[in-house]
Amino acid sequence: MISGISALISDVDGTLVTEDKVLTPRAEEAVRKLHAAGIAFAITSGRPPRGMEMLIAPLELKTPIAGFNGGVFVTPEMTVIEEHVLTADAAKCAIDLVLENKMDVWVYSGNEWFVRDIEAPHVARESWTVKFAPTAIDDFGPELDRAVKIVGVSDDLDLVKRCEKSLQSAIGTRASVACSQAYYLDITHPAANKGTVVTTLSRLLSIPTAEIATIGDGQNDVLMFREGGLSIAMGNATPAVQKQARFVSASYKDEGFAKAVEYYVLGEGERP
Repeated sequence: MISGISALISDVDGTLVTEDKVLTPRAEEAVRKLHAAGIAFAITSGRPPRGMEMLIAPLELKTPIAGFNGGVFVTPEMTVIEEHVLTADAAKCAIDLVLENKMDVWVYSGNEWFVRDIEAPHVARESWTVKFAPTAIDDFGPELDRAVKIVGVSDDLDLVKRCEKSLQSAIGTRASVACSQAYYLDITHPAANKGTVVTTLSRLLSIPTAEIATIGDGQNDVLMFREGGLSIAMGNATPAVQKQARFVSASYKDEGFAKAVEYYVLGEGERP
């Protein structure tokens, strides 16, 4: 075991689960070993809390769950501990600019997920992933007072990157704007980012940030790497993300999460 690690925070998609969104037996066993070693285990994701509920029982989670990249912290019983909602003007600015760029838009408000077209690209896949369906509405207006996350969606990956830069310029410090996947552009409260996940869980769990290990695969995980004490990038992360981490594990196609826990956190087995 690496000395001084009291907790591990893991990203979900691209890290904890496989490409097919499956939690492997080896990943479950790795988390059980963490529990046995007295190391707290927590998860964070751009998913809504409801979209991580299926992981609670198999992983025996006892820690707060950070949904929407830190937009909402809930207990394993789904009781809200803390919530960071977008201001109505920031939410409207985000939606207007995403639609101007001919991207689809989703809105997460409270425990609900709203879309314009239930048949739009990625909606069915996302529904399968998070295990609940969205509600189709024509006007997002009534939901903007409680919007926790807005997502711009497009398979034109260059368009997504251009829209990211445009939104960052237009919205300034009123929101956090970052790609969670190449085709997803997430807009959340400025305090809703994975760096804040580390500092918030540090406070809620009474564990210093220096004793928190983090593991992830996305650009939005880099802030988490910077705040924690030990950072691990997945083998499927881009080279730019890997450079921001202290260690690099195997891919999520090759038990990268379990191997990272076993070797870098628990000091077992061979280096991945």
